[in-house]
Amino acid sequence: MTHELKTWDEFMMDIATGKKPFEVRKNDRGYSVGDVLLLNGWNQNKEVHTGRVIEAEVTYILNGGAWGVMDGYVVMGIKVRSYNF
Repeated sequence: MTHELKTWDEFMMDIATGKKPFEVRKNDRGYSVGDVLLLNGWNQNKEVHTGRVIEAEVTYILNGGAWGVMDGYVVMGIKVRSYNF
């Protein structure tokens, strides 16, 4: 399954270079290993898309409710497939 998500633009370079190999999200979409995330750069101050896009595959899921992760949230390990800046 593919999920299109807004991602704060300040994190886009760290995700693209592998410095930030994870995403923390509310699990309102039933994320699974093998899903694809289309991360669309978002300027939260101007409330506009920046045009930056990262395609990443979910490689790991840590469900909330333990390990300091709030119930209803997930920490997803991700592997970048491509990016367009």
